Order: sequence, then C-alpha cells, then structure tokens
Amino acid sequence: MDKIKGLIEFFKSTKDELKRISFPTRKEVIVATIGVISFSIFVSIYLGVLDFLFSKLISIILAL
Repeated sequence: MDKIKGLIEFFKSTKDELKRISFPTRKEVIVATIGVISFSIFVSIYLGVLDFLFSKLISIILAL
C-alpha cells in the first residue's frame, strides 16, 4: 500500500512541476534555431578550410 501512495505522490508532484515550466515563445525558438544553424555553417566552413589547407600541406611535404 505504501508503494501505491508513493506512486500517487510522485505523479502529483510531477504534475505540479509541469505547471511551473515556462516554454519559450515562437520568436525565441526561431532566433535560437537561426543561431544554431548559423554557428553550424560557420564551423563546417572553418573545418573544411582547415582540412583543405592541411591536406595541401601534407601533399607538399610528401612530394619532397
């Protein structure tokens, strides 16, 4: 019986916690998404350039 009371109390406290959640607005989600996508594009370009430069450098070193 104690396990059932504990389970009921758990669900009640979970319900109370869910009432306190503040979800982001649509505008906040859009701004954050644009920021993440922009950062990802920047990092991929940066790493692509580094990869290209290092591969050229290795090619030059191995050609010697």
